[in-house]
Amino acid sequence: MKIPWVYSLLILCLIQVSCNQDYSPKPRGYFNITFPEKKYQSFTGDCPYSFDYPIYATVNRDTKRDAKPCWLDVSYPEFNGKIHLSYQPVGSTEQFNQLVEDARTFAFKHTVKATAIDEGIISYPEKKVYGIYYSIDGNTASSVQFFLTDSTKNYLRGALYFNEQPRLDSIQPVLDFIKEDIDVMIKSFKWKK
Repeated sequence: MKIPWVYSLLILCLIQVSCNQDYSPKPRGYFNITFPEKKYQSFTGDCPYSFDYPIYATVNRDTKRDAKPCWLDVSYPEFNGKIHLSYQPVGSTEQFNQLVEDARTFAFKHTVKATAIDEGIISYPEKKVYGIYYSIDGNTASSVQFFLTDSTKNYLRGALYFNEQPRLDSIQPVLDFIKEDIDVMIKSFKWKK
């Protein structure tokens, strides 16, 4: 009978000693991401536009069944992401207005999950490149969308997607890295004559 009492006392002492220390759980960790050096190359192709893109990305034609000519994907295989580019020739003012409204609608479809959607004006009159840049914060499927146009006959829409479940806290470093590439792409963008 003395043995169970000794065990009970020993367990009680262990509990008392273990409760005197401060304990805090370790925060959830993420992989360390090593980013490549920023270097760019030109995409010219047979489409009516050109732009600079990073050497660690590839430009491929969109292979989906409903893809139109000059629809491209700028793929980031290392980061499991793509910038989808869709080009449309503009035939009328009504069509142009509809394309601009479609871009706004596509960006604001993310309102349900977004914490904020910021719009920025893109304007390079010397190159006849105009548009709107949508920065979408939150756990959304697309964090960046934009469109570029010459306001008369050409229109290009871009959207960044990751092939991962959208968790902003885990993709934020990669998102910031790719946003810099998108800025270079937009600043170097030109319509071919």
